[in-house]
Amino acid sequence: MPLTPPSPREAIHRRSIEINGYHRADGLYDLEAHLTDTKTFGQTNYDRGYIAAGEPIHDMWLRLTIDETMQIVDVDAVSDKTPYTMCPTAAPNFSRLIGLRIKVGFLRDANLLVGGTAGCTHLRELLQQMATTAFQTINPAKVRQEMRQEGADETPGSDKVDARITEKMGGPPKILNSCLAYSDTGPVVKRRWPELYKGPDAARG
Repeated sequence: MPLTPPSPREAIHRRSIEINGYHRADGLYDLEAHLTDTKTFGQTNYDRGYIAAGEPIHDMWLRLTIDETMQIVDVDAVSDKTPYTMCPTAAPNFSRLIGLRIKVGFLRDANLLVGGTAGCTHLRELLQQMATTAFQTINPAKVRQEMRQEGADETPGSDKVDARITEKMGGPPKILNSCLAYSDTGPVVKRRWPELYKGPDAARG
C-alpha cells in the first residue's frame, strides 16, 4: 500500500542506497553498498565546474568482506564522484576497519577508526545498514545450508526457516520486544515461545 497522496511539491534531491549480500566461493561473505546523491537542478561547483541535473554529486561504493563470525577481513572503498577533489583520499582509510567484528558497539568502534577527518560522512553512513545486512545475509545462508543437509521440510506456510534464523540471531534474549512482530503479547511469540507469551489469553500458572 503506498503512502497517502502528498501535497503539491517539487522534487529536489534523490539519495539512492543499494546494499547486497553475497556468499563467496571461498566461504567468506561480501557486503556491497552503493550510494548516489543527485539533484533535479544543475549547480556550479568549484572543483568540478558544473554538476548537471541528475549527475551524481556523490557516487560511492563500499565493500566489507566478513567471515562467519562477522569479523571484517577485507575492505574496498571507492568514491567515484564527490563534490571536492580531496574527498576520494578518505576512501583508503576504511581499510582500518579490518579486524573489527560486527556486533554490539560496532559503529562506535568504527567511528574511532574512520570518524571525523579520517573518513567520509557518506561512506560512514553506510556502515549501520551494512551491519544489518550482514545478519540478514549470514544467518539465512547458514540456515539454508543446514536445512538442505538435513533434508528438512520447507513446505510453504512452515515457520521452520524463520524460527531457526531468529535462533541464530540470539533468540528471545536478543529479539523479544525489539519490534511489534516480536512483542511478548503477539502471535509470533505465542506460537514460537509460548512460555514467554504474556498476551491476554496467556496460560496463568
